[in-house]
Amino acid sequence: MARYEPVIGLEVHVQLLTATKIFCGCANHFGSDPNTNICPVCIGLPGALPVLNAKAVEFAVKASLAINCQVRERSIFARKNYFYPDLPKGYQISQFDRPIAEHGWLDVPTADGSTKTGAPGDRSSSPGWKRIGITRLHMEEDAGKSIHDGFSDSATRSYLDLNRCGTPLAEIVSEPDLRSADEAFEYLTRLRENLLYAGVSDCNMEEGSLRCDANVSVRPKGQKEFGTRAEVKNVNSFKFVRAAIEYEIERQIEVIESGGKVIQETRLWNANEGRTYSMRSKEQAHDYRYFPEPDLPPLIVSPQFISETREKLPEMPEARRKRMVAEYEIGEKDAHTLAVSREFADRFEAAAKTARNPRRVANLLLSEIGGRLKALDLEPEESPISMAGIVEAADLLDQDKISSKQLKQLFDICFEKREDFGPVYEREKPEQITDSSAIEMMVDEVIAANPKQVEQYRAGKTTLAGFFVGQVMKASRGQANPALLNELVTKKLAG
Repeated sequence: MARYEPVIGLEVHVQLLTATKIFCGCANHFGSDPNTNICPVCIGLPGALPVLNAKAVEFAVKASLAINCQVRERSIFARKNYFYPDLPKGYQISQFDRPIAEHGWLDVPTADGSTKTGAPGDRSSSPGWKRIGITRLHMEEDAGKSIHDGFSDSATRSYLDLNRCGTPLAEIVSEPDLRSADEAFEYLTRLRENLLYAGVSDCNMEEGSLRCDANVSVRPKGQKEFGTRAEVKNVNSFKFVRAAIEYEIERQIEVIESGGKVIQETRLWNANEGRTYSMRSKEQAHDYRYFPEPDLPPLIVSPQFISETREKLPEMPEARRKRMVAEYEIGEKDAHTLAVSREFADRFEAAAKTARNPRRVANLLLSEIGGRLKALDLEPEESPISMAGIVEAADLLDQDKISSKQLKQLFDICFEKREDFGPVYEREKPEQITDSSAIEMMVDEVIAANPKQVEQYRAGKTTLAGFFVGQVMKASRGQANPALLNELVTKKLAG
């Protein structure tokens, strides 16, 4: 592996979240009974004419802007001709030499800390970040779905569900800038985040809303020319994309090292066996006989429409993380977690603006709440403690009205009883002792009751300070202010 460099490019198909299909009025809905959301247009009956869905165009422009692409004012739809059983028209309406958008990019972190420098101020100029180019985003319609009924002694039955025919897709093609399976995983993660923030797709891989093909080749380090690539088709999770790329890199290196030649082919990923296998050879590019779609005029997207669509975009994840770090004084790791979901980040920010200490809200949300949710295998929206409850808890901590130990106990009750923090706090009402004279009296009593430990402490065994703190905490039923208690214990023992 040390002698070779992988070269990886990804092609991602994203289903746009429109109510209807791209060229007809049929419902764009997953899970309907087979062949119920179809009409003469989407199954290509003679004489049926396509009409472009304006919402699909808006979403394609939004997606393009969310990944920093330049949107063309004039793009062309084309017919991509090929035969497949679930493509009843015998061609797919797509875009070829004039796609709706080109020349985009996404910045991704690199595991080895290397940097591919961008313009001054770009995230990609920072150590550990790299800019991945995006060649194009083009619009197209999806094909149907073939369902195979397994093998029998006599025959294999296949069924066609054409509901997916005509579903609006955005195909996003990266430059071959990726150099590891981990970089590919990070690119896909950030691509999905941006598309979800933009609201153009649900990116649900289980339902086929996001599908990925990986083009993988290897070359000796230092060589400029690319090696022969293999295309791994339709991998249905980011985890499997990473595993498939890792396997394919190792497979191609083994072929070369054993004196063989990597052949250009299409391969499929077998998750159960953890390997790719050959689907069909691909000696050269298919001749799809592209020509302009005669039933659709050129798509004109005005500068005004592009500008208005850009204004509708929310703040993108990476920009939001940088602002959150500066505004709320939280770490980059916490900002990354908080901004993974736009809805989750919105809830946090709305809460943080009402809190005395936004950083404490973030800490409670990610550690105390996040830890309990993970242990119970719950989603964030299933938490019994609301954002308002977290803010109340954070403010009580910030005012030294409760200790962190008391807070943990209250949160445990909240999750056990499935109640919000406010009612539980009012009922339990633990109060922290902040009166220094009261704590000092308890410290004096504990010291007087443990002369042997005092002697050991003063002889140099200073770790016994924890023993005295624990005894006072026990006497105060956990209500003594920890900072004040530690200070008084140290002072008294030194005296």
